[in-house]
Amino acid sequence: MAPRTSEVFYATVYHPIQAGSIDGTDIVPHDNGIYRAMIARTTGLYDPTGDAKALGDPYRTLFVGRLSRDTTEETLREVMSKYGAVKSMRLVRHIVTGASRGYAFVEFENEKDFLHAYEAAHNITIDGNQIIVDYNRQQLMRGWIPRRLGGGLGGKKESGQLRFGGRDRPFRAPLRENIPREELKKLGIPEPSNYMSRYQVPPLPRRKSETRDRQDKRPRHEEQTEEDRHRKDDKRRREEHKRHGRHREGRHRDERSHSRERSSRSHH
Repeated sequence: MAPRTSEVFYATVYHPIQAGSIDGTDIVPHDNGIYRAMIARTTGLYDPTGDAKALGDPYRTLFVGRLSRDTTEETLREVMSKYGAVKSMRLVRHIVTGASRGYAFVEFENEKDFLHAYEAAHNITIDGNQIIVDYNRQQLMRGWIPRRLGGGLGGKKESGQLRFGGRDRPFRAPLRENIPREELKKLGIPEPSNYMSRYQVPPLPRRKSETRDRQDKRPRHEEQTEEDRHRKDDKRRREEHKRHGRHREGRHRDERSHSRERSSRSHH
């Protein structure tokens, strides 16, 4: 069934070209920021695990954006505490001036409270600013590239570098029928899927252990995923490598044995 034009979908992995596309089907970059993000992606310039300040459990950490520069840690903690017990919080500040950069990370004591805040705190107003909340994409979204390197999500129209696929600006359902599926596949860009209403709460990433549990309970006849096939191929290659190694070792051992025999005969 074709999606309705009012439906949207959200990015599950981050690809700079897709993030720059209003319907998630572009196959070429259309601004300089995307080119910068592609360079960061291909060269490994950005390491999402390299932030020493990114502490706590990412599955219980809420990203809070579009904060007023006047909002303090105390105010933000007071507001977020309405949704549950706050374990830790980091209001990101400029390294030189110490001024707020307008976003923060709030870790909750448990996932139930985090989920409550994720669902209820989006678009509330704090100190005159309508905020956005999202999950911690920096640590949980595969391929993530931050805004400072041309990536990120959201953005302002004035900059001309909008990024789509996030909670603030989801992808719109494609209007065209000839989606370039082969080109998207070659670039590693997921096809548009999982359409939903703009007013539904976007799904959250699951813990890896939960994903493994679901895969373990999967019926045996269920079709294998691409990841399953890659895992089996890697295992087969390792086993073949071991067999070849044992074969070479046995052959070298036989050659050394024959060499010693010939040497012994020559001495006699």
